[in-house]
Amino acid sequence: MNYTFHQLKIFLKVTQLKSITKAAEELHLTQPAVSIQLRNFQEQFEIPLTEVIGRQLYVTDFGTEIAKAAEKILDEVYAINYKTLAYKGQLAGRLKLSVVSTGKYIIPYFLSGFLKEHPGVELVLDVTNRSKVIESLENNEVDFSLVSVLPDQLQVERTELMPNKLYLIGYKEHELNNDAYDYNIFKELPLIYREPGSGTRQTMEKFIYKNLLPVRKKMELTSNEAVKQAVIAGLGFSIMPLIGIKNELINGELQIIKVEGFPIMSTWNLIWLKNKEFSPLADAYLNYLDQHKKQIISDKFSWYDEWGK
Repeated sequence: MNYTFHQLKIFLKVTQLKSITKAAEELHLTQPAVSIQLRNFQEQFEIPLTEVIGRQLYVTDFGTEIAKAAEKILDEVYAINYKTLAYKGQLAGRLKLSVVSTGKYIIPYFLSGFLKEHPGVELVLDVTNRSKVIESLENNEVDFSLVSVLPDQLQVERTELMPNKLYLIGYKEHELNNDAYDYNIFKELPLIYREPGSGTRQTMEKFIYKNLLPVRKKMELTSNEAVKQAVIAGLGFSIMPLIGIKNELINGELQIIKVEGFPIMSTWNLIWLKNKEFSPLADAYLNYLDQHKKQIISDKFSWYDEWGK
């Protein structure tokens, strides 16, 4: 056998994402390059590692075992690199975070300065829906998770980052009154929902039930981007986090519909398992946030309080 570190890395990413295209995107490679390396890796085994049925890629049982071994090998190689940097006095290691999908609009700003200060740190960032974020935290697969709705079933500790504001939004051609509407407006507007398991969906439904809003559910979509495009196209209205619609508001593709009692408020929290033993890297990142988060909010999110007034 003569497989390379590069092939192991590609194979592991393909098995994690179940997609050559997605693996290529995450690894910043072309799809043909990933396909060639995957084929070269497969040729060293007599038993299939993956199979394609229709257009879906599946990992065989044997492939799953090889992927586990590949992950252990890669972790050991990374550990050697980190120990070398640590011996030279540099902070090094892998910082692992899971982030709810809307959190992708804020978390980079709370990471960029830290990563620039410590070039030996490798970031592993998983952006997914809330249920998977909580699952990865519960399994202790990550150092921290970013959520706007705290989990009920886990004992966690947290540090607050910034407010999360949700507004009722509509497409640009929808005519509005200057005054704020009361809750009766929900009798007229078909609402577009996020999928179950979404933090936005949970916050939205909690508000609806608490205030007995007479909503009309129009459809259910699996991402904030899909919801935005549906609203822009005039397919319905939605309640969405302000943080994810800045560009669409500036471009006039979306508009905030003023309603009494809005915005719905929650808080972006970075959370971790209670009594978790931090690595020096994770501890350093928390200290960085404590020292810099107010300045980051002032520098990067000064626009946040201007919308929806």
